[in-house]
Amino acid sequence: MSGLPVISGRQAVAALKRLGYEVVRQKGSHLRLRHPTDPSRQPVTVPDHKELKSGTLRAIIRDAGVSVEEFRSLVP
Repeated sequence: MSGLPVISGRQAVAALKRLGYEVVRQKGSHLRLRHPTDPSRQPVTVPDHKELKSGTLRAIIRDAGVSVEEFRSLVP
């Protein structure tokens, strides 16, 4: 199954933490994550919403540099 999962912002943050990202700051409802040991990985911003829209989730996955299938395997 290669479709995008329907997840919340917190679930997306948990998946990114499994990739090694850390939350560095929060402004309003947006969390900013950065990979501390790999500076070549792009920082990622995740809105803390109950359900992420598919375009937003696709952009998060693209910015993290992983495939949809790999991201699905990381979602709790």
